[in-house]
Amino acid sequence: MISYYADRAQEYERIYHKPERQDDLRWLRGFVEQTFAGKHVLEIACGTGFWTEVLSRSAASVTATDINEEVLKIARTKPLDTQKVCFQRADAYALPAFAGQFTGGLAVFWWSHIPKARLRNFLVNLHRVFKPGSVMVFIDNVYVEGSSTPISHADTEGNAFQRRKLDDGSTHDVLKNFPTEQELRDTVTTLASDVRIEFLRYYWTLTYIPKLDGIPT
Repeated sequence: MISYYADRAQEYERIYHKPERQDDLRWLRGFVEQTFAGKHVLEIACGTGFWTEVLSRSAASVTATDINEEVLKIARTKPLDTQKVCFQRADAYALPAFAGQFTGGLAVFWWSHIPKARLRNFLVNLHRVFKPGSVMVFIDNVYVEGSSTPISHADTEGNAFQRRKLDDGSTHDVLKNFPTEQELRDTVTTLASDVRIEFLRYYWTLTYIPKLDGIPT
């Protein structure tokens, strides 16, 4: 997965050019700006900084992280206010010991790449970097026949995979899950309050307040 996204860095933002998805993307940009207005935001798996730029319009500060230096190089070229936006290389599964200054968290197209068996432990560890009352938002894809890359196979734990081809001709089997609303609710039960889920045509959003004393089961 890490090498795939490093190799795909120059191609990544093509996913935002699909004509049929523009209405959803306009809604999501407005949603992100409104939700994080005035907040100190940690962004997980920021990629090339597409959503970092959106966050920067209204957030008080943004710390955008990704494990791949290749995508961070692109993100750092965007015209962002360096007084309130910083990029940091970090593994989403092993975040640095932040000082707990964050009041908001965003992860776009990351949930779908987490193996199902790791989701709850990942969330518990993530929640530790936020202040009480913070807002957490995940945004990801809805599977739409004809627009989404077909599922090639699934493993014994129910994780789905897509076979993707890059411009260099290489092919990669990429973990890509498409959870239902009930699966999302079941995952965050006991770990979150004020859970809100919205399914658009091509994307879904999960918004909640982390329970900082959540314990994985």
